[in-house]
Amino acid sequence: MEHPNHTLIKHFILTGFSQNFWDSISLFAMFFVIYILTILGNSFLIFTVIFSPQLHTPMYYFLCNLAFVDLCLSSCNIPRLLFDLLSKNRKISLISCLTQMTFNLFLGGTECILLAVMAYDRYIAICLPLNYSIIMSWRVCRYITVLMWCGSFLVAAITSMTRPLVFCKENILNHFTCEVLALLEVACGDLSFIKISIVVVCTFTLLSSPAFIVGSYICIIISLLKIHSVGGRYKAFSTCTSHLTVVLMFFGTSITMYMGQAKTISANQKYYSLIYAVFTPVINPLIYSLRNNEVKVAFRKILAMGCHF
Repeated sequence: MEHPNHTLIKHFILTGFSQNFWDSISLFAMFFVIYILTILGNSFLIFTVIFSPQLHTPMYYFLCNLAFVDLCLSSCNIPRLLFDLLSKNRKISLISCLTQMTFNLFLGGTECILLAVMAYDRYIAICLPLNYSIIMSWRVCRYITVLMWCGSFLVAAITSMTRPLVFCKENILNHFTCEVLALLEVACGDLSFIKISIVVVCTFTLLSSPAFIVGSYICIIISLLKIHSVGGRYKAFSTCTSHLTVVLMFFGTSITMYMGQAKTISANQKYYSLIYAVFTPVINPLIYSLRNNEVKVAFRKILAMGCHF
């Protein structure tokens, strides 16, 4: 659709969180530390799983995938945020902005599906332990991985490119990243297709995935109630607590932002995005490593082996 009375926008200005110099310096220091911890924490998880044969199981394989997604999601947003905090104009080109939006959709969708797959893995391990090695074979895990990554990328690409957004209004985004909801607020023309696409994608990823996770944990709880030993129940469910914590953090903020229609939600978009795009990736490895004895034991063995050389 043409817009003869408007000048098409070729760049955006991200307002971020503060224009004050000293506030920006403080925020830069905080987000820089968060980014370093994110890289170290997720790299620690990936390194520990790869070099520990006892962790070569589907559960830790998908945990590695989660750590990699968190690394990518954080790297998609925080470096740009750090650059803008030290910049005066905070400009980002249209192409860069749309690319960042597409990768945010892609990585966010991948994490949604991955969390559901991890719940399914725990369901099979606890409810069908005798068939676990058959159902969750490495061949099945590879198929799931290919479908998860390729499917999420195709959905994000199709949503972004089938009906490209046109911008001819203001070029100021009240955000620290190119979030699709923030871009829709300044887009021109007929937005019905992309809004319908977002509703469909959100229904599939932000509603069906948590519903699948809830169903899996209902089955897990039913199975645990059949275990007479309290110690046995605790040991079986201890592998699920870290996953549940991550699920509540990620889906709680994502559903609130993408499915909420209130103006207060729109006004606070960047703060909700901050939780799932910046804080969740740094907290995930802490949750999985500090609450998981197998990871801690495996890392100690790696350190012990390193000390002998």
